[in-house]
Amino acid sequence: MDLRTKFVGLELKSPVIAGSCGLTADLNKIQEMAKHGAGAVILKSVFEEQMNREASQCIDDSYPEETDYIQTYVRAHAIQKYIDLIRAAKAQLDIPIIASINCLHDGEWVSFAGELEKAGADALELNLFVLPTDEFVESAEVERLYFDVVKHVKSVVKLPVIVKISHYFTNLPAFVSKLKAYGADAVTLFNRFYEPDINIEQLSVGAASVLGLPTDIKTTLRWTGILSGKDRQLEISASGGVHGGEAVVKLLLAGATTVQVCSALYQQGTECIGTMCHFLGDWMKSKSFKSIDEFRGKLSYADAGHADRYERAQFMKYFSDKKD
Repeated sequence: MDLRTKFVGLELKSPVIAGSCGLTADLNKIQEMAKHGAGAVILKSVFEEQMNREASQCIDDSYPEETDYIQTYVRAHAIQKYIDLIRAAKAQLDIPIIASINCLHDGEWVSFAGELEKAGADALELNLFVLPTDEFVESAEVERLYFDVVKHVKSVVKLPVIVKISHYFTNLPAFVSKLKAYGADAVTLFNRFYEPDINIEQLSVGAASVLGLPTDIKTTLRWTGILSGKDRQLEISASGGVHGGEAVVKLLLAGATTVQVCSALYQQGTECIGTMCHFLGDWMKSKSFKSIDEFRGKLSYADAGHADRYERAQFMKYFSDKKD
């Protein structure tokens, strides 16, 4: 079967993408992912927050005049390492290499995007999330932070820009539509966050498991189906709950352009990409589909013929249908 697809103008040999994670900072692992059939690789995000923290740890309060120098040095060192990774990956692989930046706000780091473009990155994924904790900040102000970042980045690069977002918005279709209007070439649904957990024995707050579960696909599937059904031109990279080939098929049927795998890379190894691609090919053959375009979005919000299944939020109708 022909698994090739296009995403933000890039030619991919399969719709299965290695999502941004610690493994995609390792050139050897990236080579394995490509060998197993990854259509593209999104490099581990450069975190603005992490660079700022590393710089602050090096600063001696006794010499405030050194602050700017240290911050500049730490940032430049982190950026150079990332540029070196892009160049090495591009020199050794024949699949698209997508850079990733995790940023907190619109600022000077945007110039970094231009350096990634010069290094040879094929696209840029902006991993954006603002956690609103100030009760005096209106939701429109929070959303404007995202729009400002996208506008600024698009003003300095010609690369395709993919915006990775969460589902925590009052009106997600309207928000995504505005992102597209401000220049986003695609969206990734959704970020995976650090989540807190509470230890009831030690009475302390710590971190919950960082790895996703197959059940995480439910939210991704709903919004992939709705957003792709509302805008057939919207390119979506679906992320969350992709642990096997069945999840890949489901998300493509819902309308995803590509599907990202991340936690499964840690749990199953990089060969899981090949397993997913084989499952997709076998399934296509069983349904007599010769290309992905023949079935992509076939069960989206617009085409499923039962949009209420995507809209339904309460269980009343589900249980009223049960006779036993």
